Amino acid sequence: MPEVKKPLLEVKSLTTSFRTDRGLVRAVDNVSFTIDHGQILGIVGESGSGKSMTSQSILRLIGSRKSEQVNGEVLFEGQDLLKLQERQMQKIRGKEISLIAQDPMTSLNPVYTVGNQIAEVPMIHEGFSKKNAWSKAIEMIKRVGIPSAEVRAAQYPHEFSGGMRQRGVIAMALAGNPKLLIADEPTTALDVTIQSQILELILDLRNETGAGIMLITHDLGVVAEICDQVAVMYAGKIVEKASVAELFSNPKHPYTQGLLASLPKLGDKTRLTPIPGQPPNLHHLSSGCAFADRCPFVMDKCRSVQPALKKEQTEHQVACHLVNEEGGDENQ
Repeated sequence: MPEVKKPLLEVKSLTTSFRTDRGLVRAVDNVSFTIDHGQILGIVGESGSGKSMTSQSILRLIGSRKSEQVNGEVLFEGQDLLKLQERQMQKIRGKEISLIAQDPMTSLNPVYTVGNQIAEVPMIHEGFSKKNAWSKAIEMIKRVGIPSAEVRAAQYPHEFSGGMRQRGVIAMALAGNPKLLIADEPTTALDVTIQSQILELILDLRNETGAGIMLITHDLGVVAEICDQVAVMYAGKIVEKASVAELFSNPKHPYTQGLLASLPKLGDKTRLTPIPGQPPNLHHLSSGCAFADRCPFVMDKCRSVQPALKKEQTEHQVACHLVNEEGGDENQ
């Protein structure tokens, strides 16, 4: 039999907890998903749903303090990142796995030139000399479409526009030739034209390098444009997983349906349909479905029993009592 190729990233039952004055909070609760080589997985949901916390847990940016705890498995090419020593993780972080952070102004150090910050990656991870690392930085600046690369490399972040700063962050993330790129809201606060350019750049880089990409966003339009698979998060849990085509044509979870219904449609002059209510307080979650208080289809069972993420005949998975009861016999 031919050997089954392992996923690039396999996250199993990832749970990230924080001890606070008001009790234990699970910011990420039993989350599982995979990303293959060359695949783009979109993770969507409202602010506070656990998207960014999932990425930070994968990168081991959380979990070092006594008040923080990360459990589960994060298998990167079969190696569990959660079991590595910090010095081992440092060799992977920024080299094998890179992060495009949400805010380029806080990602770039204001007192160093953009070129120096990009050059630091090959110097640390590949042992480049200062001269060769500077050449690599200029090459990366050109690669992400910033004109006059030699001049721009010597400039500071405040001399870049918002779109240029984001390109600089992407250049820094790609300088180590990562196998997995985590893009956390890479188009936030950028105008529509620049957003499109950044997304096109991410797609081009995926096609050139074959890297897997985890795209975190609240923008379903972005997901529809470039993702292959999508996971919808709510209150720290994944409530629906499917291919992009399947999710948009046949959304099953009431929360996903609400997100899609709230999107503006070209030529449609009717008012948008917002999701009623507010996201739950993670300190006071009930034993049932976290979406129950906002769900138009809520049943008594929803308030007391937490629904599991169930598979249908396809790879479409939904955590909803109503959907799973209608679907008959599902396997987890």
